[in-house]
Amino acid sequence: MSTSHVTSHVLDTGSGKPAADVPVTLSVLDGKGWAQIAEGVTDEDGRIKQLGPDRLATGTYRLAFDTGKYFAASGTETFFPEVTLTFGVVESEAHYHVPLLLSPFAYSTYRGS
Repeated sequence: MSTSHVTSHVLDTGSGKPAADVPVTLSVLDGKGWAQIAEGVTDEDGRIKQLGPDRLATGTYRLAFDTGKYFAASGTETFFPEVTLTFGVVESEAHYHVPLLLSPFAYSTYRGS
């Protein structure tokens, strides 16, 4: 099984564990607004390796993480029911890894490798 062009790894820094079962959608900005092109759920290690096509065209993309559903499953209150990360793809041959470090009241991200 090949890895998609965009992958992510969600870590729950509040619990110190991977964030499993987080629903994630990948969308592209087109002439009419945002168009969803893929969806998936993080695995037991907090990773999502199959999200969208093998290659993406140059453009603006968005990952939306349903953090509200994730925290609700453990009865944890959260300030951010959704985390949306917008990023640009400028090299159609490069791999884009977009990690999310998450806690109930904060989050951080960076471009991974």
